Amino acid sequence: MLSRAVAVINGKGGVGKTSLTANLSGLIAAAGYRVLAIDLDPQGNLARDLGYKNTPDNDDGLALFSAVTTGQQLRPVTGVRDGLDIVCGGGRIAEMVGALHSRTARGVATATAVHDAVAPIAENYDLLLIDCPPGEQQLQQMALTAAEFALIPTKSDSASLDGLVKVAELFGAVRATTNPDLQLLGVVLFGIGVSAKRIAQAARDAVARDLGSSDLVFDARIRHVEGAAVNTRDLGRLVHEIEAELPQAQKTRLAALRSRRAGGKHRADDDGGPRLAASASGLAEDYAALAKEVTDRIAAASGVTA
Repeated sequence: MLSRAVAVINGKGGVGKTSLTANLSGLIAAAGYRVLAIDLDPQGNLARDLGYKNTPDNDDGLALFSAVTTGQQLRPVTGVRDGLDIVCGGGRIAEMVGALHSRTARGVATATAVHDAVAPIAENYDLLLIDCPPGEQQLQQMALTAAEFALIPTKSDSASLDGLVKVAELFGAVRATTNPDLQLLGVVLFGIGVSAKRIAQAARDAVARDLGSSDLVFDARIRHVEGAAVNTRDLGRLVHEIEAELPQAQKTRLAALRSRRAGGKHRADDDGGPRLAASASGLAEDYAALAKEVTDRIAAASGVTA
């Protein structure tokens, strides 16, 4: 396994895996750590959250495809943020799975493929975060084989909690076969409001029932705020980055409104820039609290004391 590598995984889509990977990697890198985020999803949505989707840097998964299938040295996209490098996902990841299926048919083991591709560069980083797809078990198995830790986000609905159970089953299978050192870092409650205490407790009870302990659930949980979520995807900026822009964004919009009043502008002529959601501030606090818990748990598991 790769030391300090975290697979962000759930068997269901839409539970926050990519949002968590993007925002945690950006926040932890901003705190001075060297971070590598690996997008194992053929949809490649990490590119949208981090703002490199429509840039020449987005190779649609070619770098990982080449490293896994031909043994080329893996070359991440560097400097997506200060301290943050990326291994892109996208359509070539699906092609990689097809190539690995062919190897499996020939009796060649493939569970360690991602581990073997990333291992030569892993020591360049303090933390590796792997964004896992929801439905492709072979990719999930490769991620868990490569990782030291699994981090499971879940919403409170039954389908999301069922996805958690599926991950728990795969987690046990990987520990029994390809990665006996794999540890469960914890479960993140995603999309649950700060005032929804009853819903949060029900989710904690479900985790305790299915995984054996409610202590696995992080204290920090990520609330659902639609405006901030839309901003992050549309603008390719992380929640804490949007939060930092809010005061200036407000000044810019007020200036645009004053200008429109003076010059008779109509709404269609508004040049005040994108309307940033004030709710980003509370959401940024959630992610900051979670980032601290994540790094604290990794440090504790590694025997590092403050």
